[in-house]
Amino acid sequence: MSLSVGIVGLPNVGKSTTFNALTRAQNAESANYPFCTIEPNKALVPVPDIRLKELAKIAKSQKILYSLIEFVDIAGLVKGASKGEGLGNKFLSNIRETELILHIVRCFDDENITHVEGKVDPIRDVEIINTELILADIEQLSKKIEKLTKEAKSNAKGSKESLEVAKNLLAHLNQNLSANSFEDKENPYYKSLIKELRLLSAKEVIYGANVDEAHLIKDNDFVLKLREYAAKNKHEIIKLCAKIEEEMIALSDEDSNELLNSLGAKDSGLEQIIKASFSKLGLISYFTAGEIEVRSWTIKNGCKAPQAAGVIHNDFEKGFIKAEVVSYEDYIKYGSKAKEAGKMRLEGKDYVVKDGDVMHFRFNV
Repeated sequence: MSLSVGIVGLPNVGKSTTFNALTRAQNAESANYPFCTIEPNKALVPVPDIRLKELAKIAKSQKILYSLIEFVDIAGLVKGASKGEGLGNKFLSNIRETELILHIVRCFDDENITHVEGKVDPIRDVEIINTELILADIEQLSKKIEKLTKEAKSNAKGSKESLEVAKNLLAHLNQNLSANSFEDKENPYYKSLIKELRLLSAKEVIYGANVDEAHLIKDNDFVLKLREYAAKNKHEIIKLCAKIEEEMIALSDEDSNELLNSLGAKDSGLEQIIKASFSKLGLISYFTAGEIEVRSWTIKNGCKAPQAAGVIHNDFEKGFIKAEVVSYEDYIKYGSKAKEAGKMRLEGKDYVVKDGDVMHFRFNV
């Protein structure tokens, strides 16, 4: 299962620097001028999970394969992007293809780094981006309403219900409110519209508060304001210093941890972003373990055993018989003796896979 996260924000807020650090490879050019990123940079990034190393020790696995997230570094948006300002429409279409938005917000002053709006103001910056996403959604939804109006006149199945929801949603967007805050989100016709149109403002958002080194631990006023705004709008915020994260690219894991500890930080901001991105969309991991490899597989929370097997190969789902399941904790405690200890269970088609399950599938094609 793929997960794609679009990194957005105004120009010169630290998007490409964050992308470089996420990918541990400086392949996204960063510079002190707008539109440095023209084509979106993409990279697959492993999801940190210390459980895999522990499993590999017990299974004596030759290699470890982590779950992956695709990060897309999208060029800086500006006012009027929805109308084509800057390089607007092209970049908005790039965001549309992602499942989640990581909105990098500059939360530090530095006279040597240009700000496209003249000075740092995190709330204004966030609202500029939000407005452009909403305006783009209004344009797209308006076109859909025109089509639904014609279908409703010919009594096409479900068209009248879809039209009513679409008009209500349009009225909501016209108040400069995101689709994500629409009250009737559980309506099946709303869900159908979102699935088809992939509305930008309907996507889950994580704010990445990019701070200077001095405020990595203690929040400055910029971060405090952003936290209040994020809480009000029910979005998550993660604080990071993109500059430090990028500097850690050349360091070993041990040296990186030492640097973080010296700054008083427990985990890197980027690890927090990756984990938050993974969980924000309700994804979990189950594991397969053997001498050749130990591997993490990504599934939706609530996924049943046959569908989980299908992530490995379609034939596993088609010919599913049973799943041998050991919880992570029991596997660590009992290892190869889990079955003898009564900790290995045989589960059928209705079993809902739990995060951390170590599984082996029985199937017949």
